[in-house]
Amino acid sequence: MVRKMEWAARANHLGGLPRRLLFGTVGAFAKLFTSFLNSTHIHNPETLIQLVKHRPIGKPLITVTNHMSTLDDPFMWGFKGFPSMDANIGRWVLAAEDICFKSTLMSYFFRLGKCIPITRGGGIYQEHMNEALDRLIEGEWLHTFPEGKVCQDYGPIRRLKWGAASLIVRAPVTPIVLPIVHCGFEKVMPEKYFFGRRPLIPLCNKDINIIVGEPIEFDLTELTQRAKSSRTDPSLQPRGNWPTLSQFNGLDEAAQRWLYANISDRIRSVMEKFLVMGAALTNMGR
Repeated sequence: MVRKMEWAARANHLGGLPRRLLFGTVGAFAKLFTSFLNSTHIHNPETLIQLVKHRPIGKPLITVTNHMSTLDDPFMWGFKGFPSMDANIGRWVLAAEDICFKSTLMSYFFRLGKCIPITRGGGIYQEHMNEALDRLIEGEWLHTFPEGKVCQDYGPIRRLKWGAASLIVRAPVTPIVLPIVHCGFEKVMPEKYFFGRRPLIPLCNKDINIIVGEPIEFDLTELTQRAKSSRTDPSLQPRGNWPTLSQFNGLDEAAQRWLYANISDRIRSVMEKFLVMGAALTNMGR
């Protein structure tokens, strides 16, 4: 599979000018709505800013969040004090190919915005997941929505897709994994606002809460040993033709499934705790 319009995502494309213009424009738009036209409360922003700007060279960062609206990204980066207009340190993000890459123009736009197209249902070893892995190998910041789609209620976090977990395991340098949960963007861009459609422009005067957690530590050596001994679980038996992970002395598909499921469950439990907190704050108008 050929990587879709990858040339437009390169930092040196036309000297980097289109990317800088796009980040400057979209970043300013995000700041306008998040910092000025709505009431946004950010909890523990220092951790996110520190990791984005000052983490060790070569150390990749993966941020994981819930998905409340189609404008979560870029709006969640528009809070005061965050460098949302800096294209050099801006996040890469996994984006649904069937939504963001429907035409040549849209593909070019989102590629300039450091979006990586993901085919839903294409599996965790599709070619563009390898592209995301390449960005982690380069020590970049990758943002993901592991729920896989927008959900605008405050119910439990849905079972997470295994894409983020697989990247955590496959990256040669284990990424820093930072959970973030937000509430309120579903009011800024509701899915069913007027005759079952989204509003033409984002709404204003809404309360938004963004909760940044602390990095989640994963002992991959210990987890892989447990995965090898637990692969007899019938629910984790091979269903496809996954590659063997050589960096863990031949981790087969059943062991990988156990490993990805357990990493995803741990991330989900942390996000669940923050979602309850964020919903409570939003309901109190804070």
